[in-house]
Order: sequence, then structure tokens, then C-alpha cells
Amino acid sequence: MPVRPFLFRLFAAVALSAPTACATTAASQTEVGRLEAEVRTLRAAQASLVERLERLENRDAVSRARSVSPAPTASTKPEAAASEGGEALGLAPAELTVVRLKPKKEPAPRINTAVAVTEPDPDQMEMFISPVEGSSGSTGSVAPARMELPEKDPDILDAEYERAVAMLRTGNVEGGVETLTRFAAENPRHPRADNALYFSGLGQMGLKDAAGAAKTFEKLIKNYPAGDAVQDGMLRLAECRVRLNQAVDARALYTRVVTQFPGTAAATQAEQRLAALSP
Repeated sequence: MPVRPFLFRLFAAVALSAPTACATTAASQTEVGRLEAEVRTLRAAQASLVERLERLENRDAVSRARSVSPAPTASTKPEAAASEGGEALGLAPAELTVVRLKPKKEPAPRINTAVAVTEPDPDQMEMFISPVEGSSGSTGSVAPARMELPEKDPDILDAEYERAVAMLRTGNVEGGVETLTRFAAENPRHPRADNALYFSGLGQMGLKDAAGAAKTFEKLIKNYPAGDAVQDGMLRLAECRVRLNQAVDARALYTRVVTQFPGTAAATQAEQRLAALSP
């Protein structure tokens, strides 16, 4: 057999089989990829089923636990513990004896609920009861009870005082005098009570009421001897005495100012007016 034709046929067969081998290899790789994808899908489904099975088992365990009867109470625990202890030691359980207690036939002791009533002493009752004026049980020696009014707000009182003084300055002298007099009477402990009397006396002097002004200044000097308006009040009272033709009383007041408040402006004015009154 010639060698050259044989070699030609061999090479032709190899050349024809090469594309077939390449196609077979590509098909195998595709099939392997598809199988791997199916395996992954099956594994995921299996994991999901396992997880679902665990949830069902847990739910079933909870349902069984709820259906179980409740645990024995605290009162039965000592007995159970005693029986268990006896069984552990090999001892027979002790028998319990029932003891019935009969109620006593004697009645309960009686409690004394009676309380003696004592009338109050009439002398002590007079300390707490004040007869109303005009009633049949009132006597002339017992004064009617006096109700104390609540104290007003200091800011309201200051505003009332300022309003009364403003009435004097704006020409409503009669209204200012009335308001200041009432203010001093209703609030005798107010820091401006003495000033209210002083300005009230000035208003009365402006109304040509020297006698009324003199009484107001006398009240100022008597009730507030340490007030800051007492010096001017004494000067104004002496002036009222002069208007009422009471020169002797006026000199006595001026002399008192000079003696009691030496070195003050009021003492200087008193000296000048005292010299003017000298005959």
C-alpha cells in the first residue's frame, strides 16, 4: 500500500473530527452549568423547608406547654417535698390527724359605750361667745365682737394715697381731704398714715377751716410723735392757733419746736415766727 495516500486520508479524518470535538466540549459545559443551577435551587428550597419545619416544631411545643395543667400551689409544695423526702429516706408517710375546734359557748365581753355628758362652765362660755348687739341675751358690760378686716395690698394702699394727694394738687381739695382722712383712719399702721394726716390738715387750712385743721394736726402729733411729719405738723398747728387768735398756744408750740428739735429747719422757722409774735 502506498504511504502517501494513506497519510492524506489520515489528515483529512483528523481535520473533520476536530470541529465535532469542540462542539461536544461546549455542550458539556452548558449542561454542567445548568445542573449546578438546579442544585443551588434545590439547596435553597431545602433550607427554606428546614426553617419552616423548625418554626412548626416551636409552635407545637408552645401549644403543648399551654395545654399542660398548672403547677401545684405553695400550700401543696411542703407536703410534696415531705413525701418526696420520706420516699428518698425509705420512710412511710406520716398520717395526719384532723382536729375539730368547738366554738366557745361564752358570749363576748361587753364594751361600755356610755359616755357621761358634762355641761360647760358658764364663765368659760362667755370667753368664746359674744352676744350680738340688740339681742335679748346681751348686757351693757359685754362689748360686741369686732371683726378684723384683712389687710390690703401695700401697692394698692400706696396708689390710694398718691391719688388722694393728687386730688389736692388738682383742685379737688374737699375730695382729697376726705380721702386722706379715711386713709389714715383705716390704715393707722401704714408708713404714710402720718403724712396723710398732715396733707389733710393742709387741705383744711386751704378750705379756711382752721379749727378742723388744728384737730387734724393734734391727732398727728399725738398718734405719730416719732413720724417724719411731726415737726411740720407742729409748725402748722401753731399757725392755726395764730389764725384762731390763740397767740399764747402758738408761742408755746414754737418754743417746743425750738427746744425739742434744735438745729433743724423747723427750729429755725419756729424761731423766726416766735420773734414775729413777740410784742
